[in-house]
Amino acid sequence: MVLAPLTVEVVRTSDAYKCVHGINQWVLIMILTGSKIVKEVKCGNIVIEPFRYECINPNSYNYHLSDKIIEVSNFGDHEDEHLTISSDGIILRPDRFYLGSTHETLGSARYAMSLIGRSSIGRLGLFLQASANLGHTGSCHKWTLELKSCLPIKVYPGMTIGQVSFWRNAGDVSPYSGVYACNSNPFPSTINEGEPVDDPHW
Repeated sequence: MVLAPLTVEVVRTSDAYKCVHGINQWVLIMILTGSKIVKEVKCGNIVIEPFRYECINPNSYNYHLSDKIIEVSNFGDHEDEHLTISSDGIILRPDRFYLGSTHETLGSARYAMSLIGRSSIGRLGLFLQASANLGHTGSCHKWTLELKSCLPIKVYPGMTIGQVSFWRNAGDVSPYSGVYACNSNPFPSTINEGEPVDDPHW
């Protein structure tokens, strides 16, 4: 059997690229540029509060660490320790796992998000959101950050800790309404907790 050559025509539009093959058409998922993020914040399609122009990157926005952090216990052997980071900072230990949160409220009813670390922070041995970087469309709050350090490293409240990018959806959008969307403080896993809607420690 001889297959006919595959021809894909790429047509540029104002906001996206449309690929045409036969009668099927679709719009590729796209990451927003920094200038587009600024425009969408001004239009109210993206929430970044507080917003600072100097935090805009070519394809992302730099977010900051809040002053709240949880030192997670070893599989429930001990209660998680809820801490407030002072202006002197706190040293993250390699044998511990931490949950922090963004200083900013981040969200969008139009776009999905990806919250990741920064290259300069990762090169110091601190990794963020290694397993869960997706921010669903419709969520808007301060985001819990998964923090794992390979080396002792001191972090401070308000420091630039990561970056968020915004992505166009392809298909019908069903806004996220799960339990994690209700919390703006560092929030632990609910797998064994029956999904509580609030953390009484904060």
